[in-house]
Parts: sequence; structure tokens; C-alpha cells
Amino acid sequence: MIDWDSPTDSIHGCLLGTAVGDALGLPYEGLTPRRAKRMLGPPDRYRFFFGRGMVSDDTDHAIMTAAALLWSRKRTEEVTGDSGRSSDRLEHFDIGRFETVLAKQLKWWLASIPAGVGFATLRSILKLWLGWSPASSGVFSAGNGPAMRAPILGVVIDDIEALKAFVRCSTRMTHSDPKAEYGALVVALAAHLAVRDRYITGQRFLETVMQHLPAEATELLSLLAKTVQSVDSKQSSQDFAISLGLANGVTGYINHTVPVCIHAWLSFPHDFESAIRCVIECGGDADTTAAITGGIVGASVGASKIPAVFASGLFGCTPGPEFVSGMFESRITLPNSVLSDNWSLRFLRNVFLFLPLVLFHGFRRTLPPY
Repeated sequence: MIDWDSPTDSIHGCLLGTAVGDALGLPYEGLTPRRAKRMLGPPDRYRFFFGRGMVSDDTDHAIMTAAALLWSRKRTEEVTGDSGRSSDRLEHFDIGRFETVLAKQLKWWLASIPAGVGFATLRSILKLWLGWSPASSGVFSAGNGPAMRAPILGVVIDDIEALKAFVRCSTRMTHSDPKAEYGALVVALAAHLAVRDRYITGQRFLETVMQHLPAEATELLSLLAKTVQSVDSKQSSQDFAISLGLANGVTGYINHTVPVCIHAWLSFPHDFESAIRCVIECGGDADTTAAITGGIVGASVGASKIPAVFASGLFGCTPGPEFVSGMFESRITLPNSVLSDNWSLRFLRNVFLFLPLVLFHGFRRTLPPY
């Protein structure tokens, strides 16, 4: 049984924070910190499309995960107290239904010709199309794809044992390497605590992670201990990344992505702009690291504390974070038309706008300054 214990502002903040981080980081993706600074300047505004921001696969995956949770909701039950009158409302989710719906969305998402998709995610979704079950479609990879889908799970699901089951289900659909699951769980736990513990500290976070990660996750646990130590010593996220051998940027390896994102969150747990800026300035897979960090910090501060200029500057979210989070608030089922309409809108956006813009940015990178 899973208790509903998530304010709508936190749900919207998680999804909006993911989208804003993704859109701010997208132009910087794949660049070293030095070249990103020379070519684009600081990540203080959208630089992708005439001052507007567009989202990539990171936001798509977060919204698909939220939608799968919505589709998997069971009937809202009234819980009565001793007086016999209703005292609470609990939301229950069916993990089998969640798995089925998320797999279906991933399949149609790939059919919309996304500009960015990890190789492991691509192969696993092709396996889904060829008839593999969601439980066996994952490929052995420790990429950071599952971490994109983790923050919203941590925000919505209150019971940690249930959260671990949903993270495992989401992860193994695309990535079967246990390292990917461990990393995604750490991100989900970070978002879970960010919403429920206003005064979270690095040490309390580390204690929670050590309690719920298996002993086999030694590499990640060691890195997270270094992360907390670095935050406590006031080391910057970029210097911390350099200490991990990531001077040229954060890679897509889950054990590189997660510690840097956690470092940015713990350094600025209630300062959305600073957390996003410092993680983008680490370079590398900047849209993903900023999306993950944005999901965690956005959940903590709520959508109302994310600068309105960022929310209004987003372009091309289908459906937008506000729409999906609104479905949680209204307690009604996601309309049947949303997923089918969403595919056609996403396909048109990708083919006629997003892909040409990605190609333009790719060409621009062949030019100075180097």
C-alpha cells in the first residue's frame, strides 16, 4: 500500500524543475566547461532558440513516468477513523499497470523520432517493439537514463519500500546493470527527502542511502560519502567533479552523473537557480545533470519558487509539466486522448523543429571559439 503524501506544488515543482534544468542545460550538452563558457557564457537564461528553451528526452521521460503513475492509480479510498467519518484519503498505485503503461509510452516516444536517445535506451525500446516483456527488455548498461525518471517517483511515492519497487521496475525496463538501479534509487531518495525533510543535511541523506542501498553498491556509496564530505567542506560542484576525474565534463555513466547532481542539490537545497547553474558549469551531459538536479530542487522549493521567466520561456513541452501535475491535484484519470495526441504533437515538434535546431547547434560547434 502506498500513501499519498505529496503537495501538488512539489509535484509541479519537480516536473517544472526538470524541464527548466533540461532546457537551460541543452545548449551546453557535450561541451567542456572551458569551451561552454567561451561559446555560450553563463547558463543564466535560455540560449537554444531565440531566448526560448526547449526540452529533450530528460523531460519527456519524467513526464511519461508521471503519466504512468496517473494511469496506474486505483480508486481513491476513504479511510475512516474511530468516529466513523472520513479522515484521510489514500492513493494506491498498481505497479503492473505502471509497468505496462510506461513501456507503451516509451515505445511510442521512440516512434516520435526523438533527437536524443541513449544507446541502451534505444536498444531496450526496440526490444519492447519486438515483443520482449518490460521486465526483460533492459540491456546491460549503467547509463544515466533511469535517473531521468527517478525524481518524480521519489516525490509521489511515500513508502520507501514501494518506492524501491517502482524504481526497480522503471530502471530494468531499459537498463539491467544493477549500478543503474542503485543510481536511480539514490536520485529518487534525494527527491523523496527533499520534499519531506525541510532541513535535510548531507549526513542524514547519506544515512538513508546506506540504509536502503545493498552492500554491493560499494562504488556508489563510496562516491556519495566523498560527495557529502565535499559539500561539508564548501568545495564547489565543479571542483568536486574535477576531483572525480571529470575535468572535461560529467559523463553519462550513472556513477559520474549521480554524485555530481547530489553535490549540486546538497550545496543549494533551496536555491534553484544556483543549483542548476553550478551543475551545468561542470560541463558534459549538462541537460541530463541539470534536469535531474532541477527535479530534486524543484520538488523541494515548489513550482511557485521557480522564477516565472523560466516557466514562461519554455517552448514545445507536450504535454507541459503544469498539465500533468494538475491531473494529480484534480484526482481524475489522465484523459485517454492525451497519450495518443501527445505522440503526434511530439513527432511534429521533433521532425520539423527540434531536429533542425539540434543540427544547427551541432554545426555551430564546428566553428570558433574553441
